[in-house]
Amino acid sequence: MTDKKQAQNAPKLKWDDSNMRSSYANVCNVSSTREEVTLLFGTNQTWHTGQKEVAINLSDRIILNPFAAKRLSNLLGKVVEEYENRFGTIGDGSEG
Repeated sequence: MTDKKQAQNAPKLKWDDSNMRSSYANVCNVSSTREEVTLLFGTNQTWHTGQKEVAINLSDRIILNPFAAKRLSNLLGKVVEEYENRFGTIGDGSEG
């Protein structure tokens, strides 16, 4: 089947954002098992450097199956690549 025919036969997506909420996170952690990938999002509440304890307020947990995690990884990779092409290379966050 050609790409054009596949596109014609593909179902139309309708994005329903009526129950969507927005959250801000400056911290993310990821863990996984054979069946799922878990993303934890939160906000670093520690404002002074050199503290012995860093407080992270976890706000959201997203659990994905491995297939959705792979799609997310690919999409994020493309978005970061486009961002860096426009605005310059992003460090890994360990500086500073």
